[in-house]
Amino acid sequence: QVQLVESGGGLVQAGGSLRLSCAASGRTFSMYAMGWFRQAPGKEREFVAAVTTTAGTTYYSDSVKGRFTISGDNAKNTVVLQMNSLNPGDTAVYYCAAAVWAVNSMNVDTTQQYDYWGQGTQVTVAS
Repeated sequence: QVQLVESGGGLVQAGGSLRLSCAASGRTFSMYAMGWFRQAPGKEREFVAAVTTTAGTTYYSDSVKGRFTISGDNAKNTVVLQMNSLNPGDTAVYYCAAAVWAVNSMNVDTTQQYDYWGQGTQVTVAS
C-alpha cells in the first residue's frame, strides 16, 4: 500500500501562484509515476500533470502547460506542483495520485491508470 498526503492548497488571487506538495509513504518503491488531477464542482476529475519516478519524464495537460511545473524528489518520496499564472478556471480540489504500472502519453491522463489517491486539497482562485 501507498499513502499519499497533499498540502499547500488555499485561496489566491488571479495571476498568483501556489505550490502543492504530495508526500508518499508505504511501498513507495512500487510507484512508477506520480501525478496530479483536479475536480471542479459538477465536473469530472481531470488530469493536470504527472512525472515518472525513475526517468523523470513529465506530462502536462494542455490547459496548464507553460504555467504549471511538476517535479519529484525520490529521496523524500514527494512530488511538487508549482502553479503560476493561476486563473479562476483552475479552481478545484487537487488530488495526488500514484501509478504502479507504467504510464505513457497514451494513458497518463486516465484516472484508471492510477492505483493510489490522496484525500485532495482545495485550490480557489479569486477573480
